[in-house]
Amino acid sequence: MDYTIDFSKITQYDNIELIAKQVVEGFITGMHKSPMHGFSVEFAEHRPYNTGESTRHIDWKLYGKTDKLFVKRYEEETNLRCQIVIDDSSSMYYPIQDSYSLQSPNKIFFSVYAAAVLMQIFKNQRDAIGISLFSDTLELHTKSRGGETHAKMIYRELEKVLQPIGTGVQKKSMVVDVLHRIAEQINRRSLVVIFSDMFESNENTDEMMLALQHLRHNKHEVILFHTYHKKLEFDFAFENRLYRFVDMESGEEVKFHSNHIRDYYKAAIGDFFQELTLKTGQYEIDIVPADITKGFDQIILPYLLKRQKTV
Repeated sequence: MDYTIDFSKITQYDNIELIAKQVVEGFITGMHKSPMHGFSVEFAEHRPYNTGESTRHIDWKLYGKTDKLFVKRYEEETNLRCQIVIDDSSSMYYPIQDSYSLQSPNKIFFSVYAAAVLMQIFKNQRDAIGISLFSDTLELHTKSRGGETHAKMIYRELEKVLQPIGTGVQKKSMVVDVLHRIAEQINRRSLVVIFSDMFESNENTDEMMLALQHLRHNKHEVILFHTYHKKLEFDFAFENRLYRFVDMESGEEVKFHSNHIRDYYKAAIGDFFQELTLKTGQYEIDIVPADITKGFDQIILPYLLKRQKTV
């Protein structure tokens, strides 16, 4: 079966769950054709057989296909609790466009579909899933649960975020306060997956790190997908002309010629990224730069690598 997806035809009104399934299937198919074909995606419900243990649960059909011994894993062995946290503040709706697709997304569009893709993997592995949406408040928080009904509810909530996109409502980001609240509300040890550009309204990297450390202190594993548009937000690749720049969270406006501030901006954003990377490393938090123009392999692979280390 051909799982090639025309991302240009996928809009905010398409079925998120269906697209997520196609993306995961395409990723697995692609890995089978690559040098990484032995990676453990296909064995999400298996573990290697250890010499000397009972052969009763060996998957002989799988042995026939791979010439390797794997033991069937049961639900109590594989369950993980996963909390997906998405920043829904106004800065995540950048860049503003007339329409969106997976070939031309903004940050919230990309984050929602990336979350749905990870959800599909969680479901395949029978993991419990929860969802948290935040801006300056905690807009939605569900406990992690298994089951198709709960998953359908999360997909519906994700679809609500995208309908419609970019209404012009200004919602500030309070990453620090909200992450502390989420840390208090996740009662059982979990994998916490965060999608955020980490643009805090009262920007203070030390305070943001303390909030992330609160999650680590409660024994949660944390992956931060630092979501950004590399060409515009990091490289500052604007044409050589006068622009009106608008803060999407405060509405504040300034006018600059792009060439006049490019060097200053790139130095400042570079320092911010470097500081974020260094401090998350100090707190043993996995940070993954997620350029919204580069697709979902950059989301799936880091998660699977982390899963291999923790299972």
